[in-house]
Amino acid sequence: MYRTHELAFRTQYAELKERTLSAGELLPGTPGSLTLRAGTGHAYWYRVFYPIPGKSEEKFICNETDTDKLDSIRQQIAYHEWVAKQVSNLRKLGFQVADKSVARVMVELHNRHAFEAGLVLVGTLAFMSWLNELGGMTVAARTQDMDIARGKPLKFAAPLPFLETIKATGLPFVPVPGMPSNAPSTSVKLPGIQGLRVDVLTPGDVLGAIVAVPELEWCAQAVPFYDYLLEDPEPAAILAGGHCIPVKLPQAARFVWHKLYASTQRRGFQEKAEKDRRQALVLGGLLADSEAHLLTDAWQAVPAVMAKAIRPLSDKLVAAAEGHPELQDVFRECAG
Repeated sequence: MYRTHELAFRTQYAELKERTLSAGELLPGTPGSLTLRAGTGHAYWYRVFYPIPGKSEEKFICNETDTDKLDSIRQQIAYHEWVAKQVSNLRKLGFQVADKSVARVMVELHNRHAFEAGLVLVGTLAFMSWLNELGGMTVAARTQDMDIARGKPLKFAAPLPFLETIKATGLPFVPVPGMPSNAPSTSVKLPGIQGLRVDVLTPGDVLGAIVAVPELEWCAQAVPFYDYLLEDPEPAAILAGGHCIPVKLPQAARFVWHKLYASTQRRGFQEKAEKDRRQALVLGGLLADSEAHLLTDAWQAVPAVMAKAIRPLSDKLVAAAEGHPELQDVFRECAG
């Protein structure tokens, strides 16, 4: 199902992540360069960069004599150039790297402290991030969906308007009409069939029910048992574009059990159910290699309805984990 990266490569990722978690605000887009513009008897420094592919932008930095500010931005640019090289190298080594449009959204959310406030990255992008965190290598199905979730109310001093934040990326996102058409939107999307879609999710008993999220001035789609999934998320990072961005992820073990549950709830989307189970098997295998107790501990907290839906999969899961006796033991002990 997967291979593992060599220790040297995992160490390289760990160093990049460690520096990212303490880097503070990130520069959007490419690292760029500094240009001195003169006029009306004064000179000013600007950063010239590409905030999104194909669009150049100049941002005022300081006047010519503000050496402290100039040195600070030079250090930031140098750091982002180093990060971009590290991400490029890790991509070649088989680490999971999302595309530039994902990077632009994630940087904007990070700079506005959304993840610090409690927002959690979920879905396939969370799976890709956990692969990197756990040193796993596999073929991850690419997705044009970016799922972000709010478990408990986000801790902002003032509301953070979601649509305004998304539009600040400079990408042409538009709200996706609700169903029925007079229902509030819970998603935004870029134009085209392959355009990135950003969905806001939250716990709820009825799948797809619309829940108001006042702190984002937006609405979210309810997903059953997301309160289980989002309990005590962990700090991590996502590689995207030329960036490494701090995020919050669901606990990997809870991700495994919730993915298995989700696979049983797919109706008419067998390929998505198979993707859910494959992601659960891969992360489950990586955890069982060294920390199988995390899976058994997370199972103890699984709600009864979730457990009832997962147990009929037991024999199939044991068979699918052939060659990985530690993971088979976990499935037998928990879901058998």
